[in-house]
Parts: sequence; structure tokens; C-alpha cells
Amino acid sequence: MPETGTTALVIALPAAEKLLDAARHVDPGLVRPGIVAHVTALYPFLPAARLTAEAEQEVRELAGTHPPAAVVLTEILTLPGFAAAPAPALQLVADAACARWPGLLPYGGRFGPRPDAHLTIAMGGTVGELARIAETVRPLLPVHDHAEALNLVELTETGWRVRLTAPFGAVPGTTVR
Repeated sequence: MPETGTTALVIALPAAEKLLDAARHVDPGLVRPGIVAHVTALYPFLPAARLTAEAEQEVRELAGTHPPAAVVLTEILTLPGFAAAPAPALQLVADAACARWPGLLPYGGRFGPRPDAHLTIAMGGTVGELARIAETVRPLLPVHDHAEALNLVELTETGWRVRLTAPFGAVPGTTVR
């Protein structure tokens, strides 16, 4: 479990919330609470105590270099310890975040230097529990959404909160309408 002050760069996919809701009906303990359905671009990011205005500006700049993207989730994969929906449309953003901050290993290096972009549906559980979640979620596919921004989120004592929203395709310092 992450500690208070942990941050991450995530891309919200609100239309995928129905997949998490379906997984919660199977086993609520396997679905992360307190954060919208999302694809992680980089976790963990800089600790909250080390975030500076310059780091936040870099997040804005990174987001500004990528256009908003249509995202279609079409399959559920179950691997030991988790069920996920691949999100290849967001791979370039995740790869760019890893390249921009090469000293920050995504997921502590557990899945290599550039893990596949995905929406985590459930974590933990047995093979059977994850198979039941996959069976429950598959009929809800495909899920269509539009990725609009890169969010810097921070874990506080009361849960995850959005600290910064950086729109995709926006030139930092301009107003997006």
C-alpha cells in the first residue's frame, strides 16, 4: 500500500468506471478505492514533498506535446495478481513520462522500464477470483472514452486527490476553452 505523499501521473477514463463497478460486485476488496478509473502514465512519481513548480511545469509541457486521444478498451487480461484492460492508445504518453523522468522506475521496476499502458481493474486475489472478475467485466466491453488530460494525483490522509490537471495538446501558459 502506498504511503501518504505518494504521487502518480494518471489519465482519467470515466467511461471505464463501469468496469470497476462490475469488479466491485464480485469482490470490492480487489478494486482500488478512492480514485477514478484511469491509466497510469507513471507511478510512483516524485514524492509530494519534492514536487516543485518546475516539476509541475514539466508535467504540463509533457501533456501539451500529446493530443487528446480516443481510447477503446476491448479486452481483459488476467495475470498473476491482477486483471487489467490494455490501453495501447495511451502507450506513447506512458512511454514519454518514463523517458522524461528516467530515474523513476514505474511500479518500482516490477514490470520493466516501460510497462504496457493499462487500466487496472482488480489487484490481488486468486486465479479463480480474477477469472470471475474477467467474466463479469467482459460483457461490458468495448468501452469508448476520450483521454483529455494528464493528472498529477497525490495520496493524502483522506485519499487520492488531483493536484494538477494538464490538458493534452495545450500549450502551457495559454487558456484552454
